[in-house]
Amino acid sequence: MNDGIYREEWLEEVKVAQSRAYTPYSKFNVGALLVTQDDEYIYGANIENAAYPATICAERSALVSAYSNNIKKFKAIVIITDADEPASPCGTCRQVMKELCDDDMPVYMTNKAGEVIKRTVDELLPLGFSGKDMDL
Repeated sequence: MNDGIYREEWLEEVKVAQSRAYTPYSKFNVGALLVTQDDEYIYGANIENAAYPATICAERSALVSAYSNNIKKFKAIVIITDADEPASPCGTCRQVMKELCDDDMPVYMTNKAGEVIKRTVDELLPLGFSGKDMDL
């Protein structure tokens, strides 16, 4: 992937995030690497819970960590799974990205083989609604 933003080193970093997943039920490890505007890395991993609604996805894990540390400007997010094809974020994660990220922020979806699909937040949630659409 050579789009002027994506860096090959991100693949190794997102694998680090994935290795931190806690998935005793699904065994489906997901990692997220949130890259800040200052090129800092914030790692996220899916963390499951026996009460499934309490489970948190890797993408939201990274975004919540960033916001909890007053980091609010991002360059990109990279997501990895063990699936054969790069997997896209779930609907809840798409909505949270819509709320907390710029609409044109790249979302790179990859797998262990290093295949990458790029979309923007807006492409993943077209016609989405967020706090940015309200007069706050």
